[in-house]
Amino acid sequence: MKTAVDSSVILDVLVNDPKFANRSETALPMAASHGALVVCECVIAEIRPAFDDTDIEEFLVDWNLEFSASTRASALLAGAMFASYLRRRRAGPMRVVADFLIGAHAALSADRLLARDRGYYRDYFKGLVVSTPLTCCLANYP
Repeated sequence: MKTAVDSSVILDVLVNDPKFANRSETALPMAASHGALVVCECVIAEIRPAFDDTDIEEFLVDWNLEFSASTRASALLAGAMFASYLRRRRAGPMRVVADFLIGAHAALSADRLLARDRGYYRDYFKGLVVSTPLTCCLANYP
């Protein structure tokens, strides 16, 4: 089983988020025990500011996070879902296209997505199995 990992889960660990770090730190190895953990270029770009040049590679290796490049199909799916989002958007925080690139990559390149915010992923990527650090920690994984 291949699990795509959203940057929110990784950043919880990196910044030692007081509310989410423990759950995310537990969820990553739990998900890894069921198969590969993958990240796309958007995730690497979003977590990169937290590292020195060489530290990011060491972190990826230490946490068993494999790079999995996005495809043309995932870019097209992300664009279609982002267009749908822009048409439907109401009040609230604005999502960025990177969110949709991560969701599309997971939908087409993995069996599930490990992410903290699962609402819009489930809304725009029907059929994508989304787990959160909380559900992993409650032993509802896979």
